[in-house]
Amino acid sequence: MHETISLQTQVDPEWAGMRVDQIAAVAFPDYSRSRLKKWIEEGGILVNGEQLRPREKLYGGEKITLECKIEIQERWQPEPIDIDIVYEDEHILIINKAAGLVVHPAAGHHGGTLLNALLHHCPQLNGVPRAGIVHRLDKDTTGLMVVAKTIPAQTSLVAQLQDRSMGREYEAVVQGVLTGGGTVDEPMGRHSRNRLKMAVSAVGKEAITHFRVLRRFRAHTHIRLKLETGRTHQIRVHMTHINYPLQGDPLYGGRHRLPKGCDEDFLDSLRGFKRQALHAKRLELMHPITHEDMEWEVDLPADLADLLKHLSIDTKLNPHSRL
Repeated sequence: MHETISLQTQVDPEWAGMRVDQIAAVAFPDYSRSRLKKWIEEGGILVNGEQLRPREKLYGGEKITLECKIEIQERWQPEPIDIDIVYEDEHILIINKAAGLVVHPAAGHHGGTLLNALLHHCPQLNGVPRAGIVHRLDKDTTGLMVVAKTIPAQTSLVAQLQDRSMGREYEAVVQGVLTGGGTVDEPMGRHSRNRLKMAVSAVGKEAITHFRVLRRFRAHTHIRLKLETGRTHQIRVHMTHINYPLQGDPLYGGRHRLPKGCDEDFLDSLRGFKRQALHAKRLELMHPITHEDMEWEVDLPADLADLLKHLSIDTKLNPHSRL
């Protein structure tokens, strides 16, 4: 099942000397450059009825036609799953994702995902690639995500992610007591031995994470983080790399670091926190259609707030005791 797109335009004399792919990007701004280039290469975009190479130059006056089909993903089924919608208009959705919710169907998670829930809430997303999901949060990471409801909105949001103008801030609890904030600027790639993990790698892609201290406890630190890049597991890998792994992280966290003399109630709260203590707290972006600067911030989920409460009580009971 497909949606057919049929558009045409004439090359403005001011565009003379520009390449086919450059003109297509100007003439059809609702679609990404990579998508347009693929259509040119496949013959979906023609110049005066002829297929040209993306880099060929035009001189003005030519007729450009776009006749393409976008596949509608029939294999993804709508499911009535509750989602916390923070904001919605005809172009975008802002979601406060719960822990345990997988974002996108994959091996082992064909249903019960955020994507299935989005298709139930907004059926038109079936005509948008990846149902409008432009960035992801790990299954057990909570917090803010933006979803595009149209292809033009998706194109703009992807561009904001790529040029790093979209602001994303997180809060986390890490093991160990940080003396201050800082930046981790270390490239990342797939782990050489465990394909489920990512790792700092000299041949990986650029990855930059900024962090600052919000509060120190006896054996943990509550921090705020800001991403410049958005690599898979970036915060989890970067904090582990500097020896301050996220509390509860089942993949990168290692053994619990327990302060001396803590009571059973506190131990139970630490051992009972079975996910990475990470929350996408704040999101800032330019509205893809109105170009208005917008921002959202959401409270910490109950389990993370409870963890911080227990850390605070333990520190008050043992003010002079550290690891």
